[in-house]
Amino acid sequence: MHYYQFHIGDYMSHTRHLSLFEDLAYRRLLDFYFLHEQPIKHRDVARQIGMREHEEDVLTVLNEYFLSTPEGFVNPRADKEIKQYKEFSAAGKRGAAKRWGTPADGEAISPPNATPIATNNHKPITNNQDKKTLGKRLASDFTFPKEWEEFCIETRPELHPTRTFDQFKDYWTSVAGQKGVKLDWFATWRNWVRSTNAPKQNPADIVRLTVPSRNEPDAALEKIKADEKITRPPSLAELERMAQLRRKA
Repeated sequence: MHYYQFHIGDYMSHTRHLSLFEDLAYRRLLDFYFLHEQPIKHRDVARQIGMREHEEDVLTVLNEYFLSTPEGFVNPRADKEIKQYKEFSAAGKRGAAKRWGTPADGEAISPPNATPIATNNHKPITNNQDKKTLGKRLASDFTFPKEWEEFCIETRPELHPTRTFDQFKDYWTSVAGQKGVKLDWFATWRNWVRSTNAPKQNPADIVRLTVPSRNEPDAALEKIKADEKITRPPSLAELERMAQLRRKA
């Protein structure tokens, strides 16, 4: 099987006590079991699921969630779903054989535009489902996300983030029809920021952000003044120079 149902709530209620690696081992063991549709052999199973360094965690999960049989470890619930899947698959082949004249024990052959046969593990996408994936419009009450602002500052530091977002929002909320519907608005925002039509930062604002005001002391000047106040004894060269001056006097 390449598809199987996964009940998130049911899974979480039975696995909350597992450690991180035990949980990973259980998920990988389930995938391995459904994919091969046969009991799991004890030998080398940790390596086969990519957890050779955590064999103890793998064995813990096997002993808790699988039954040990002469053929290997089995999972009754998974076996039930595999059986249902095979029954649906066989029924689908028989139905296809009646429709398209293929042998009942052969592969079901459908015409190019035929609707796939639905099973518990693989349901075809309906027209209604397809429409839901087409995207949505930008809400009028949508606020400026922090992630969007950070992207603007990092990508185009010369832009004014808030004004750029206001322009972006005003434009897209006013666009009518399908053009105003997007699958990924963050991607639309990134493309907008990269464009050259967004308002740029006022140079005066940049100066105000980088140059201290007149009321703020200059750090370099303050350092010089502080150094001048430091007293130290004269060096030997200075003492000798002072002695020469006194002798001349």
